[in-house]
Amino acid sequence: MSSQTVWDQFSLRGKTALITGATGHLGSAMAQGLAEAGARVIATSREQHRAEEVASSLPAVETGAHVGVSLDHMDEEALTQGFQNAIQQAGQIDILVNNGHEPTGQDWTNVSAAQFTRQLENLTGYFLLSRLFRDHVVEQHRQGSLIFLGSMYGQVASYPDAYDGIGPASPVAYHALKGGVIHMTRHLAVYWATDGVRVNCLSPGPFPSEKAPPGLAERLNHKVPMGRIGRADELKGAIVFLASDASSYMTGQNLTIDGGWTAW
Repeated sequence: MSSQTVWDQFSLRGKTALITGATGHLGSAMAQGLAEAGARVIATSREQHRAEEVASSLPAVETGAHVGVSLDHMDEEALTQGFQNAIQQAGQIDILVNNGHEPTGQDWTNVSAAQFTRQLENLTGYFLLSRLFRDHVVEQHRQGSLIFLGSMYGQVASYPDAYDGIGPASPVAYHALKGGVIHMTRHLAVYWATDGVRVNCLSPGPFPSEKAPPGLAERLNHKVPMGRIGRADELKGAIVFLASDASSYMTGQNLTIDGGWTAW
C-alpha cells in the first residue's frame, strides 16, 4: 500500500512544468494552478516579454524561479529552440501542457484550403513538441506527464443556433483539429506507456474569454445543464490532477470539464 497521502499525490513540489500559450485566457489560469501546487513553471509565448510577465506573476516555489521562454509551436525550428532553451534554464521538464493554439476565424462557408491546413498544423506542432518531451524524459530516466488541450468540440458538433446572428459558426477546422488531438492522445499513450510517459487530454467546454462576440456567452448558457459558462480558474484542479501522481494510473484518457454540455 502506498504511503502517500492524497495531499502528497496532488503535490507538484520538485516538478517542472512547461505550458505553451501561457499568456492566454485558459493558459494563464492553468499556469497559476500548476505553480500553486508547487511546480516550477516554464511559461511560453511567441513573445518573450509576455512569457516573462506570466512567469513573474506566479507564486514562488521551492525549486527555483519560474521561467519565461519564447516558443512558437507552429514553427519547427522555433519550437525546437524554445524547448532547448527551456531545458537549459530549468534543467529538467517533468510535465508538458500543450495548450498553445493559433486560431482561425473562418467557418465552413468561407475557409480556404490553406486556412484549413494551417489550423491542422497546430496538431503537428503539438506532436513535435511532445516527442521532444518524451525523448527528454527517457534520456533523464524520469517519469513524465504529457497533457493535451482538447475541447468538447472534439467530441460533439456545435449548435448552429448558438452562433446564428452573432458571428461565424464554430470553425469546422477547429473541430477537426480537436478531434485529432483527442485521438492522438490515445495513440501516443499506448506507444509511450512503457517509456514512463503518461499521455492524457483535458477538454474544456464553454469557456469564452472577454474577447468573444457580444451575446455569445448568454447563448451558450442555455446549452449548458449547469446554466452558465465556465470560469478559467475551474480548470486548475483538473490540470493539477492530470499532472500529478493523483492520476498515476491514468493514461490515454480525455477528461471533459464542460458543465455537462456533452451529457445532453
